[in-house]
Amino acid sequence: MHATARRSGNKLKHLVQVRDHELVVDEPEVAGGTDEGPDPQELLAVSLASCTAITMEMYAARKGWDIGPIEVEVDYLPAERGAPTRFDMVLRLPDELTDEQVQRLQVIAAKCPVHRTLDGEVMFDERVERVRIAA
Repeated sequence: MHATARRSGNKLKHLVQVRDHELVVDEPEVAGGTDEGPDPQELLAVSLASCTAITMEMYAARKGWDIGPIEVEVDYLPAERGAPTRFDMVLRLPDELTDEQVQRLQVIAAKCPVHRTLDGEVMFDERVERVRIAA
């Protein structure tokens, strides 16, 4: 997987290229941005919520379950000194599902790739490449 962020115009707005998709990422005005898109930390919550929902949908499809509409809500509190990063996640599932289906979906939700990444050890390989960028 590969993503590239490039500054777009003034302030903190960036265009992020992922495969054939382009996303606008920015900071709110109170942080010095122009609020033209979600900020990077909001995208982390978006990633967890959407990955969880998609993982449950894919699992249900493999099982042949028609689970109807589902919703995943994520609140994200970044780490502060002495306190861990905190994600509060609510899975909203149709009342018609059986207890067994709900239990299985809850287990599967915790196995989405983004959840596993955030829950596991993360390593970074970083380097600087100096380049001349045309104006």
